[in-house]
Order: sequence, then structure tokens, then C-alpha cells
Amino acid sequence: MRSRIIGTGAYVPDKVLTNADLERLVATSDAWIMERTGIRERRIAAPGQPCSDLGRRAAEQALKAAGIAPADLDLILVATCTGDQPLPATACVIQAELGAVKAAACDVSAACCGFVYALSIADAYVRTGTRHALVIGAEVMSAITDWSDRATCILFGDGAGAVVLAPSDTDRGVLSTHLRSDGCLADLICVPGGGSRTPPSEKMLSEGAQYLKMKGNETYKVAIKSLEDIARETLTANGVSIEEVDLYVPHQANVRIIRAVAERLGLPLEKVFMNIDRYGNTSAASIPLALDEAVRTGRVKDGNLVMMGAFGGGLTWASALVRW
Repeated sequence: MRSRIIGTGAYVPDKVLTNADLERLVATSDAWIMERTGIRERRIAAPGQPCSDLGRRAAEQALKAAGIAPADLDLILVATCTGDQPLPATACVIQAELGAVKAAACDVSAACCGFVYALSIADAYVRTGTRHALVIGAEVMSAITDWSDRATCILFGDGAGAVVLAPSDTDRGVLSTHLRSDGCLADLICVPGGGSRTPPSEKMLSEGAQYLKMKGNETYKVAIKSLEDIARETLTANGVSIEEVDLYVPHQANVRIIRAVAERLGLPLEKVFMNIDRYGNTSAASIPLALDEAVRTGRVKDGNLVMMGAFGGGLTWASALVRW
């Protein structure tokens, strides 16, 4: 018995923030952003629009695609680092809004790797008796973005993606997941303020500690190596070659990272799904948002071998291999 993805969904806010818009905020240019990141625009949540709203909308699409009702769900996991509030879990808010009366619900915090981490947990539950699990990646990264920091504000956007898992006794489904972390590198990507280490205060706010900080050059180097290594580990664990992979759905962090990893793996770019140009880095929402688009545009077909790979704060990195 394994778990199979039986439905996908996604949602992005209406507001589009282009590179031209950013040129009016910080000293940057559309050409520079495109060359360095591959991003030309991103979506931004409306004022007062919480993470749960994005996640619920993506979940509703996934449930519709799966053909099941919210009441059929046994488990809801929300991968996010920008939840509605410290507690309760954003997953519980979504559970109530959906009317998923039987579902257990909690959040998973693994930054940009959150969706793959949550997928791994849900997969384990379905393999051991859970009937239907909903996995959501949802982020309002604009809430923790310093719009005066030109190194980070060009990268991030808001959005959500979701999948529904159900048991399968065929060869289709999640073949394996692989999760890694290295807390010694936590300072490469972090939000230093707002938690119990540095609680909210006037001093914290004046120092901008509530915003995401990133050491770009160091992160870039570690990301490429980690994504290559975890992909090779995944292929070896399943006894398949890179040539057998039909589609690679990576975390949409930076087009240069994605291309470098594909080149190292010997994977043609036509087998790599990218939508970073339209959505930017949406952290935990990145992979499910891309996966839903790949499914709905016919890039993923029955029987295809799909590999996912993510890298993010923690540091964390992860992958999954799925037979569609």
C-alpha cells in the first residue's frame, strides 16, 4: 500500500507586482532581476488577506479535482512559515473553514522545504491506514519581506498549492521521500525576531528583525550541491536513472540554481518545470503551485515519473519521487 496524489489545486492573489514596480521602490532594474533570478513578476496578498485564505482556496480546488468532500478528510497538514498567527495552527483555521469535521490538523515548519516534508508525513499516515490526507503549502511572504532591502524584496511572492492523498495498491503513487537538515547553517536564511528568542518589542521592530534575512552567495552554493545530492540519493534509492524521470518540479527559488542543478544531473531543461518568472519564490507554496500548473497544462500524464526537490531555511533540503 502506498499513497497516491488524486487531486491538485492552487491559488494566487490578484495583485501583480512587476519588476518595473520594484524599480520605484529600490535601486534595481527589470534587466538585473531577470538576469539574476529569472523573475519578472510575483503575486501579493491583499491587505488583511491571511495565509489561511490562500491555503483554503487551493485546498478547495484540490478537493474538487479529487472528487471528495471536506468531511472525507482524515488529516490536514499546512506547510508554512507565514501562518495566520502563532497559535492556533493555520491548518486548524482551514479545517474549520472547509468543514472538515473528521480531520486532524497541524502546521509543518520547514520553510521552502515545508511541502515535501508535509508530503512525507502524510504519505506515512496513508501507508498505515489514513484514508484521505490534504497537504497544503501556503505562504504570505510579503508579510515578512523588507521592501527596502533590494537583495530580498525582488525574490518573494505569495501563493498556495495543495494535493489530496489517498491509498493505492497499484504501482502509482509516492515512491519515496528524502528529508535532510543542517541547523549549523540556520543563519543563512532566517527571520531573527518575533519568537521567544527575540520577542516583539519596539527595539525589535526598529531593527527590522521581523523580516527575512538571507546570505545570498553562501545560500546559492549550498543549494546547488544539496539539491543535486538529494536528487541522486532519490534516484539511487528507487533504482532509476535520470533519463527515466519525465518531469522535475523544483522549488522555484532562482532560475540559475534550477539550471545549475539540471546541468549537474544531466537533465534536459525541457524536463524541468518552471513558473518562477510569474510567481517568484513562494517558499512552501512553490512546489505544489508548480505541480498543479504542470498537471492542469498536461505536462504530467498518467504513469509519468515526477521528481520534486526543495531547499530552504533550517537549513533543510528534501525530495520526493512520484509515479503519477
